[in-house]
Amino acid sequence: MTDAPTRTQSVRNIALLALAQALGGSSQAIIMSIGALTAAGMAPNPALATLPVTAMIIGLALGTTPATFLLHRLGRSRGFMLAGAIAAPAALVAALAVVLSNFWLFCAAFFVVGTTAAAFQQIRFAAADSVAPALKSTAISWVMFGGVAAGFLGPQLSTISQGWVPGAPFAAGYIVMAVIAVVTIGIVSLTRLAPAHKPQQGAPQGRPLRVLLSTPAIAVPIVGATVSYALMTLVMVAAPLAMVYACGHSPAEASGAIQWHIVAMFAPSFITGAIIKRIGAHLTAAIGLVLIVGCAIIALLGLSVAHFNLALILLGVGWNFGFIGSTTLLTQAYRPEEAARVQAVNEQIVFGTMALASIGSGLLLQLIGWQSINILAIPLAALAILLLAWGDITRRRPQPAE
Repeated sequence: MTDAPTRTQSVRNIALLALAQALGGSSQAIIMSIGALTAAGMAPNPALATLPVTAMIIGLALGTTPATFLLHRLGRSRGFMLAGAIAAPAALVAALAVVLSNFWLFCAAFFVVGTTAAAFQQIRFAAADSVAPALKSTAISWVMFGGVAAGFLGPQLSTISQGWVPGAPFAAGYIVMAVIAVVTIGIVSLTRLAPAHKPQQGAPQGRPLRVLLSTPAIAVPIVGATVSYALMTLVMVAAPLAMVYACGHSPAEASGAIQWHIVAMFAPSFITGAIIKRIGAHLTAAIGLVLIVGCAIIALLGLSVAHFNLALILLGVGWNFGFIGSTTLLTQAYRPEEAARVQAVNEQIVFGTMALASIGSGLLLQLIGWQSINILAIPLAALAILLLAWGDITRRRPQPAE
């Protein structure tokens, strides 16, 4: 932005983007609630029931880099509006696929929805760059707090709309997603977001990508965000399968555990920004990873519903601290002319790894079991904690003049 935004403008942007995040998250929650159930009724093989959700995650991973550069070329508000304009018809195609019982069309629609989600995942960067510097961590945490509403709203909408289309259970849920996309377009149109940095002819282009990625201030938060997201996805996806098929708990108990996990992922955002201001982003992210280690330890201590609930709550809070802390660190590390490249690489690494974790979670559950997955999470989280500590030590050292 040419001029620093006023506090009123900053608060307006945060509120509108938090609402957009809540609506976008509701669509994702609808997919997670009924995607596999919908596919199970029309898949050529029951083993393919999770393929549409996998297609969405792959679309998300592949769409991160194009989405980043699109947002920087068109401007964030118009870029988010374009994503909503693509998501709405894609959701309607998913509903049509359910009516026609066309499994492969359903998968294709989910893939397109995933590519649009890649744009909305970057709302947190838009919030951080569109507020006064002192409000960056607050902006990120409040926008992420919109996910609390999504955790409750999405599953409720999918349940309420289940029988709206006669003969096609769950089809109406995807029509609701299309409506949500249209409403989101209207909300984003009211924002006044920071324009993407467009250097003039002859202006500095920023450091080369290889230099950026070898800079601890950039590499460390990328690793922190990646490990936080990957471990959260790995454990979250495996947990309901382990509860129902390995431990004999009911699907309702598994759904309850996941719902509380989603709430735990986003509810701490109300205070995460204040915590970062008080103790710093490095320590906040490290505490998040310690909580993920705590999740694994609780999971190893027992297989009751209470153990799963507590483990998944710790996992959600740990992801929140680890991901928001790392994102805050990253937004403080690059120059304006470097934003598009750094954000694109960060998103590609984070969500590409998330896709691999999601796809591999069920396979690992079958090969090594629930408790072994949690054992695997402990050293990975510990390595990321050590890396964050090294990054903080490096930051505190006197830097040579450029």
